[in-house]
Amino acid sequence: MNERTEEEIRGGVRDHYARVACGEAGCCGAGCSPSPEASLALGYGADEVAAAPDGANLGLGCGNPQAIAALRPGEAVLDLGSGGGFDCFLAARQVGPSGRVIGVDMTPEMVAKARANAARVGAPNVEFRLGEIERLPVADAAVDVVLSNCVINLSPDKAAVFREAARVLKPGGRLAIANVVATAVVPEALREGLALHAGCVAGAAAAMLQAAGFTDVRVRVRPESREFIRNWFPGTGAEDYIASATIEAVRPGAGACCAPGCCGGSGKGAA
Repeated sequence: MNERTEEEIRGGVRDHYARVACGEAGCCGAGCSPSPEASLALGYGADEVAAAPDGANLGLGCGNPQAIAALRPGEAVLDLGSGGGFDCFLAARQVGPSGRVIGVDMTPEMVAKARANAARVGAPNVEFRLGEIERLPVADAAVDVVLSNCVINLSPDKAAVFREAARVLKPGGRLAIANVVATAVVPEALREGLALHAGCVAGAAAAMLQAAGFTDVRVRVRPESREFIRNWFPGTGAEDYIASATIEAVRPGAGACCAPGCCGGSGKGAA
């Protein structure tokens, strides 16, 4: 894929989510809406849905990465593609005032929306940065956990995303994401309609994580996601080709062997 094509993809994604942030478009799939019921179906608890600031939950996820993240007080957390800040605010509850949460999103309208939400509810340990997940504005070895919810599948360079996740994680740090993966070859007739959702196959995701230097890689396709995939794309049969999956991995600790470039400091990113 050439660079111009990658930029076209990013531009299309950015434009789509700018409209979502401004209330000019619904969430990802046809028939999907940012309702409490939708979030409950994705694995969030009623207390989590109720705790998020109004306007933070845009109904854009395909799972609950925090259910597998096992966040602890005092940890530093990074959310890739943070949108309105829903997962960031929930993570802030778990890491507490001694912890820190950073959200990164490439859509200015989303970052503005998330910052306004943070200012409204008073969340001093949450910040939002404008940037691409393939080139994170975050320092090397800066965070304990990387979260993401239905965003990495949108990237035209998923391998770069995983390399960046490895770079910003501290040794022993954890990756916990919910993502859409392809479970079968998507027919040509459906590819355009699923362009914003159909990520790589589960096995390819695992291989990219291992190439980025991660260990303890676990990819679990969620069969129960068929129902909400069907609701996203009614009448298309998309549920036969894509599904939500939880993906976990660990950056090796100090002294462990990993892929070139992911364990050493690059000096890249902001503090």
